[in-house]
Amino acid sequence: MNLVLVARREEQMESVAEPLRVRHGIETTLIGADLSEREAPARIHAELAERGVKVDYLINNAGASSGNLLKDRDFVVHARYLELMVLSVAHMCHLFVPGMQERGFGRVINVSSVAARVPRAGGCLYGPSKAYLVHMSEELHLTVRGDGVNVCALCPGFTHTEFHAVAGSLEMKANSPKILWYDADVVVREGLRAVERGKPVQISGRIYRFVDPFMQSVWTRWLFRRMAS
Repeated sequence: MNLVLVARREEQMESVAEPLRVRHGIETTLIGADLSEREAPARIHAELAERGVKVDYLINNAGASSGNLLKDRDFVVHARYLELMVLSVAHMCHLFVPGMQERGFGRVINVSSVAARVPRAGGCLYGPSKAYLVHMSEELHLTVRGDGVNVCALCPGFTHTEFHAVAGSLEMKANSPKILWYDADVVVREGLRAVERGKPVQISGRIYRFVDPFMQSVWTRWLFRRMAS
């Protein structure tokens, strides 16, 4: 499939795009954009419309670790974070899904997290923002599946990417059990398979799929509340 890649760091994205073009003959379009900026989704949509590009698969994967809602006192930073994690995803769906409905085919993957599956004490931003993606994706899927469009919230656990290096969490990664970590290609394969099958939520990773029902239990949620008190 031909690709449109969107990222802030265009030079690094070009290093990904060039081998796709040369080795696999994939037409790869790069758009430099920061999805924490309010106007970014509309600009992306307008640029693709001008080029005549129709998007059949939309994968909302932009994200970052969060600060602390109560301790970090600059709310402008929190608002920008929520723009990236919540509003940009809703905006991209708002812009691109109607075209999929008109064409009678579309696939949307909104990358959430197992952190969305149970509340816990913490920064009060990352988990709640990912929980929104789960609920929005489920409702959106029910709304558009009759039009040939499948929507899936993909919920990975710990994944080998640069996420933890950027977040300054390499020590945590080094000290956590290796069995909890999955390669990115596993997450990608499971997400694509799930959206094709019409699954509105996919927990990625066998261990996390095993644990998830327990995390959804009322007793587990009670335990988390007790631990936080």
